[in-house]
Amino acid sequence: MFDFLPATWTPITLALAAAVFLLAGLIKGIAGAGLPTVALALLALFIDIKAAIALLIVPAFITNIWQGATGGAFGPIAKRLAPMLLASVIGIWIGVTILSVGDAKVLAGILGIVLFFYAGYSLMTPQIAPPSPRAERWLGPPVGLTTGILFGFTGSFLVPGVLYMQALGLKRDHFVQAMGIAFSFSTFVLWLFLTGNNLFSVSLGVVSSIVCVPAILGMVIGQKLRGGMSEAKFRRVFFITLLALSLYIVARAFL
Repeated sequence: MFDFLPATWTPITLALAAAVFLLAGLIKGIAGAGLPTVALALLALFIDIKAAIALLIVPAFITNIWQGATGGAFGPIAKRLAPMLLASVIGIWIGVTILSVGDAKVLAGILGIVLFFYAGYSLMTPQIAPPSPRAERWLGPPVGLTTGILFGFTGSFLVPGVLYMQALGLKRDHFVQAMGIAFSFSTFVLWLFLTGNNLFSVSLGVVSSIVCVPAILGMVIGQKLRGGMSEAKFRRVFFITLLALSLYIVARAFL
């Protein structure tokens, strides 16, 4: 009945993964981001980080295509993000190469460190000062390259990618759309390079498709909850939780 599961998986592992993506989708629905972050932080507690990154592909791509298509400013946002996104392709290739040869435990620890600094910085900095139009032109490529490398071997596009997009001063709906565009593009590129490095198997693809269902369900629920919750309160709880998870992941990897 469960012949499609990867060799080391059990039905309990599948159930835990589905629960993780339900929660991650819920948070994405409320905040517009966080699905890969929450999913990887929790998946890394019970499966290999390489498999965890592969599982992100279908849920992340489907939910981000949906998010990137809504907001009414696809063209202008895509044009503005193009320098960052094009540079991220090179970075993702480098990151996936590192992932293919790296130690999974160490990579999980690096993910924890990245999440720790992102959560800590976000708690201390409500809004980053927007760059000037001239600075934005030359900042995009190095931000994209750095973000792509980290995304390639940790599955997290947050640092410094989301921090950079946050600094662009976009309206809330346009910022959410910008994240959808960036995440869907980078997820597609990640899938190409994972497949090329034999890190995305048929069995992982099947499981990734299955956990897409709870991820979408969580996202729908989260979108309905978004209007009834204080953004500031949710932001604080989210990042404090992320700090705690990141510390646990680092301790588990290196201690």
